[in-house]
Amino acid sequence: MKPIEYLKLQAKNLHKDFKTQTSLSDPKLRRKVYDYDPKFFKIDLLVNDFNIKEENFKLGNAQHVIAKLCGLEKWTDLLNASPAKIELSVLLFTNMDRLEVRDWDQYVLDIETENNVKLDDDFKLQIFKEGFLEQEQDVFYDDYRISKDEDTEIEWEIDDPVSSGPTEQICSLPINEEFREEFINEANRSFERIFERIEPRHPEQTRKLWDAEKYIDEEFLKPEMLPIDRDYALYLIDASLVHYVIGLAVEADDQAVNIN
Repeated sequence: MKPIEYLKLQAKNLHKDFKTQTSLSDPKLRRKVYDYDPKFFKIDLLVNDFNIKEENFKLGNAQHVIAKLCGLEKWTDLLNASPAKIELSVLLFTNMDRLEVRDWDQYVLDIETENNVKLDDDFKLQIFKEGFLEQEQDVFYDDYRISKDEDTEIEWEIDDPVSSGPTEQICSLPINEEFREEFINEANRSFERIFERIEPRHPEQTRKLWDAEKYIDEEFLKPEMLPIDRDYALYLIDASLVHYVIGLAVEADDQAVNIN
Protein backbone atom coordinates (compact mmCIF):
# COMPACT_ATOMS: atom_id res chain seq x y z
CA MET A 1 0.00 0.00 0.00
CA LYS A 2 1.38 3.41 -0.96
CA PRO A 3 1.79 5.98 1.86
CA ILE A 4 -0.95 8.32 0.64
CA GLU A 5 -3.36 5.39 0.28
CA TYR A 6 -2.50 4.32 3.82
CA LEU A 7 -3.47 7.74 5.16
CA LYS A 8 -6.68 7.76 3.11
CA LEU A 9 -7.55 4.40 4.69
CA GLN A 10 -7.02 5.83 8.17
CA ALA A 11 -9.42 8.68 7.41
CA LYS A 12 -12.04 6.22 6.12
CA ASN A 13 -11.64 4.08 9.23
CA LEU A 14 -12.06 7.09 11.49
CA HIS A 15 -15.19 8.07 9.57
CA LYS A 16 -16.54 4.52 9.96
CA ASP A 17 -16.01 4.72 13.71
CA PHE A 18 -17.98 7.98 13.88
CA LYS A 19 -20.81 6.31 12.01
CA THR A 20 -21.34 4.01 15.01
CA GLN A 21 -22.55 7.09 16.88
CA THR A 22 -25.63 6.87 19.08
CA SER A 23 -27.03 9.79 21.05
CA LEU A 24 -29.23 10.49 24.04
CA SER A 25 -30.37 13.59 25.82
CA ASP A 26 -28.62 14.41 29.09
CA PRO A 27 -30.98 16.44 31.33
CA LYS A 28 -28.15 17.59 33.59
CA LEU A 29 -26.05 18.91 30.72
CA ARG A 30 -29.16 19.98 28.80
CA ARG A 31 -27.70 18.69 25.56
CA LYS A 32 -27.14 15.52 23.61
CA VAL A 33 -24.30 13.21 24.53
CA TYR A 34 -22.83 10.67 22.16
CA ASP A 35 -21.63 7.12 22.49
CA TYR A 36 -19.59 5.05 20.01
CA ASP A 37 -18.67 1.46 19.26
CA PRO A 38 -15.38 2.05 17.41
CA LYS A 39 -13.02 -0.54 15.94
CA PHE A 40 -10.10 1.63 14.90
CA PHE A 41 -9.79 4.79 17.00
CA LYS A 42 -10.43 5.99 20.57
CA ILE A 43 -13.16 8.43 19.62
CA ASP A 44 -13.74 9.94 23.08
CA LEU A 45 -10.04 10.76 23.43
CA LEU A 46 -9.91 12.35 19.97
CA VAL A 47 -13.05 14.39 20.62
CA ASN A 48 -11.60 15.82 23.82
CA ASP A 49 -8.08 16.47 22.57
CA PHE A 50 -9.02 17.91 19.17
CA ASN A 51 -12.24 19.68 20.19
CA ILE A 52 -14.19 17.76 17.53
CA LYS A 53 -17.77 18.73 16.78
CA GLU A 54 -19.57 15.40 16.87
CA GLU A 55 -22.66 16.41 14.95
CA ASN A 56 -22.64 15.58 11.24
CA PHE A 57 -19.05 14.34 11.23
CA LYS A 58 -18.08 13.79 7.58
CA LEU A 59 -15.16 12.18 5.74
CA GLY A 60 -13.59 15.61 5.27
CA ASN A 61 -13.61 16.08 9.04
CA ALA A 62 -11.94 12.70 9.46
CA GLN A 63 -9.27 13.64 6.93
CA HIS A 64 -8.59 16.84 8.86
CA VAL A 65 -8.08 14.92 12.12
CA ILE A 66 -5.74 12.42 10.44
CA ALA A 67 -3.76 15.32 8.98
CA LYS A 68 -3.34 16.76 12.47
CA LEU A 69 -2.10 13.40 13.75
CA CYS A 70 0.46 13.50 10.91
CA GLY A 71 1.78 16.91 11.89
CA LEU A 72 -0.03 18.78 9.10
CA GLU A 73 -2.33 21.78 9.26
CA LYS A 74 -4.87 20.37 6.83
CA TRP A 75 -5.50 17.37 4.58
CA THR A 76 -4.82 19.30 1.37
CA ASP A 77 -1.20 19.75 2.50
CA LEU A 78 -0.71 16.16 1.36
CA LEU A 79 -1.92 16.75 -2.20
CA ASN A 80 1.26 18.39 -3.47
CA ALA A 81 3.60 17.14 -0.76
CA SER A 82 6.99 15.69 -1.61
CA PRO A 83 7.53 11.93 -1.11
CA ALA A 84 9.72 12.74 1.90
CA LYS A 85 7.00 14.84 3.54
CA ILE A 86 4.40 12.13 2.98
CA GLU A 87 6.72 9.48 4.43
CA LEU A 88 7.42 11.67 7.45
CA SER A 89 3.68 12.21 7.91
CA VAL A 90 3.09 8.46 7.98
CA LEU A 91 5.97 7.94 10.44
CA LEU A 92 4.54 10.58 12.77
CA PHE A 93 1.16 8.84 12.59
CA THR A 94 2.43 5.29 13.11
CA ASN A 95 4.68 6.37 16.00
CA MET A 96 2.11 8.45 17.85
CA ASP A 97 2.55 6.25 20.93
CA ARG A 98 6.25 7.20 21.09
CA LEU A 99 6.10 10.93 20.44
CA GLU A 100 3.85 13.92 20.13
CA VAL A 101 3.86 16.01 16.98
CA ARG A 102 4.59 19.12 19.01
CA ASP A 103 7.77 17.51 20.37
CA TRP A 104 8.97 16.83 16.83
CA ASP A 105 8.05 20.34 15.67
CA GLN A 106 9.95 21.84 18.61
CA TYR A 107 12.95 19.61 17.88
CA VAL A 108 13.09 20.84 14.27
CA LEU A 109 12.56 24.45 15.33
CA ASP A 110 15.43 24.22 17.83
CA ILE A 111 17.80 22.92 15.13
CA GLU A 112 16.73 25.64 12.69
CA THR A 113 16.96 28.41 15.29
CA GLU A 114 20.26 27.35 16.84
CA ASN A 115 21.93 26.91 13.45
CA ASN A 116 20.11 29.67 11.54
CA VAL A 117 18.97 27.18 8.88
CA LYS A 118 15.76 26.05 7.18
CA LEU A 119 15.54 22.27 6.85
CA ASP A 120 13.93 20.82 3.73
CA ASP A 121 11.62 17.78 3.75
CA ASP A 122 14.34 15.29 2.82
CA PHE A 123 16.61 16.53 5.59
CA LYS A 124 13.81 16.42 8.19
CA LEU A 125 13.00 12.84 7.20
CA GLN A 126 16.66 11.88 7.42
CA ILE A 127 17.01 13.36 10.91
CA PHE A 128 13.80 11.68 12.08
CA LYS A 129 14.82 8.24 10.84
CA GLU A 130 18.42 8.45 12.03
CA GLY A 131 18.16 9.53 15.62
CA PHE A 132 15.03 11.29 16.83
CA LEU A 133 13.03 8.18 17.73
CA GLU A 134 16.01 6.65 19.53
CA GLN A 135 16.07 9.70 21.78
CA GLU A 136 12.37 9.21 22.52
CA GLN A 137 12.48 5.45 23.09
CA ASP A 138 11.74 5.63 26.85
CA VAL A 139 8.83 8.03 26.44
CA PHE A 140 5.32 6.78 25.74
CA TYR A 141 2.11 8.66 25.01
CA ASP A 142 -1.57 7.86 24.72
CA ASP A 143 -2.24 6.14 21.43
CA TYR A 144 -5.39 7.29 19.64
CA ARG A 145 -5.55 3.94 17.84
CA ILE A 146 -7.37 0.99 19.35
CA SER A 147 -5.00 -1.42 17.67
CA LYS A 148 -1.90 -0.95 15.55
CA ASP A 149 -2.03 -2.19 11.95
CA GLU A 150 1.52 -3.52 12.08
CA ASP A 151 0.80 -6.04 9.33
CA THR A 152 0.15 -3.31 6.78
CA GLU A 153 3.04 -3.14 4.34
CA ILE A 154 3.73 0.39 3.14
CA GLU A 155 5.54 0.78 -0.16
CA TRP A 156 8.01 3.61 0.33
CA GLU A 157 9.11 5.24 -2.91
CA ILE A 158 12.81 5.09 -2.15
CA ASP A 159 15.69 3.08 -3.48
CA ASP A 160 17.16 0.31 -1.39
CA PRO A 161 20.72 1.44 -0.64
CA VAL A 162 21.91 -2.11 -0.09
CA SER A 163 22.76 -4.19 -3.12
CA SER A 164 20.81 -7.41 -3.51
CA GLY A 165 23.94 -9.29 -4.64
CA PRO A 166 26.86 -10.49 -2.54
CA THR A 167 29.25 -7.74 -1.44
CA GLU A 168 32.43 -7.55 0.61
CA GLN A 169 32.21 -7.61 4.38
CA ILE A 170 34.13 -5.53 6.90
CA CYS A 171 34.95 -7.87 9.75
CA SER A 172 37.69 -6.09 11.68
CA LEU A 173 39.12 -2.66 12.50
CA PRO A 174 40.99 -0.70 11.36
CA ILE A 175 39.64 -1.04 7.84
CA ASN A 176 42.09 -1.64 4.99
CA GLU A 177 43.55 1.29 3.07
CA GLU A 178 41.40 0.73 -0.01
CA PHE A 179 38.18 0.90 1.99
CA ARG A 180 39.51 3.75 4.12
CA GLU A 181 40.23 5.94 1.09
CA GLU A 182 36.81 5.17 -0.37
CA PHE A 183 35.07 5.97 2.93
CA ILE A 184 37.00 9.23 3.37
CA ASN A 185 36.00 10.38 -0.11
CA GLU A 186 32.35 9.51 0.58
CA ALA A 187 32.51 11.34 3.92
CA ASN A 188 33.80 14.48 2.20
CA ARG A 189 31.04 14.31 -0.42
CA SER A 190 28.40 13.83 2.29
CA PHE A 191 29.85 16.69 4.33
CA GLU A 192 29.47 19.05 1.38
CA ARG A 193 25.83 18.02 0.82
CA ILE A 194 24.94 18.46 4.49
CA PHE A 195 27.00 21.66 4.83
CA GLU A 196 25.08 23.19 1.90
CA ARG A 197 21.74 22.25 3.45
CA ILE A 198 22.32 23.59 6.95
CA GLU A 199 24.17 26.78 5.87
CA PRO A 200 26.03 27.27 9.19
CA ARG A 201 26.42 30.74 10.65
CA HIS A 202 30.21 30.40 10.69
CA PRO A 203 31.02 28.37 7.58
CA GLU A 204 34.77 28.90 7.58
CA GLN A 205 35.18 27.77 11.18
CA THR A 206 32.86 24.80 10.59
CA ARG A 207 35.03 23.70 7.67
CA LYS A 208 38.15 23.99 9.82
CA LEU A 209 36.61 21.63 12.36
CA TRP A 210 35.79 19.03 9.71
CA ASP A 211 38.31 16.20 9.44
CA ALA A 212 37.13 13.34 7.23
CA GLU A 213 40.05 11.09 8.18
CA LYS A 214 39.40 11.55 11.89
CA TYR A 215 35.70 10.90 11.39
CA ILE A 216 36.27 7.62 9.52
CA ASP A 217 39.10 6.45 11.79
CA GLU A 218 37.59 7.39 15.16
CA GLU A 219 33.89 8.17 14.93
CA PHE A 220 32.22 6.10 12.24
CA LEU A 221 32.57 2.34 12.63
CA LYS A 222 32.54 0.72 16.07
CA PRO A 223 33.48 -2.89 16.91
CA GLU A 224 29.90 -3.72 17.89
CA MET A 225 28.75 -2.87 14.33
CA LEU A 226 30.86 -5.63 12.79
CA PRO A 227 30.63 -7.54 10.59
CA ILE A 228 29.02 -5.06 8.22
CA ASP A 229 28.41 -5.03 4.48
CA ARG A 230 30.78 -2.61 2.73
CA ASP A 231 28.05 -1.05 0.57
CA TYR A 232 25.78 -0.64 3.56
CA ALA A 233 28.60 1.01 5.51
CA LEU A 234 29.06 3.48 2.65
CA TYR A 235 25.36 4.30 2.80
CA LEU A 236 25.56 4.82 6.57
CA ILE A 237 28.25 7.48 6.20
CA ASP A 238 25.76 9.98 4.79
CA ALA A 239 23.11 8.93 7.29
CA SER A 240 25.34 9.21 10.36
CA LEU A 241 26.96 12.52 9.38
CA VAL A 242 23.86 14.69 9.79
CA HIS A 243 24.05 15.13 13.55
CA TYR A 244 27.85 15.18 13.46
CA VAL A 245 28.02 18.11 11.04
CA ILE A 246 25.31 19.98 12.94
CA GLY A 247 27.44 19.44 16.03
CA LEU A 248 30.43 20.96 14.24
CA ALA A 249 28.35 23.99 13.29
CA VAL A 250 27.28 24.45 16.93
CA GLU A 251 30.88 24.10 18.09
CA ALA A 252 31.91 26.73 15.53
CA ASP A 253 29.24 29.08 16.91
CA ASP A 254 30.54 28.54 20.46
CA GLN A 255 34.09 29.28 19.37
CA ALA A 256 32.97 32.48 17.63
CA VAL A 257 31.23 33.64 20.80
CA ASN A 258 34.32 32.96 22.92
CA ILE A 259 36.55 34.87 20.49
CA ASN A 260 34.23 37.86 20.54
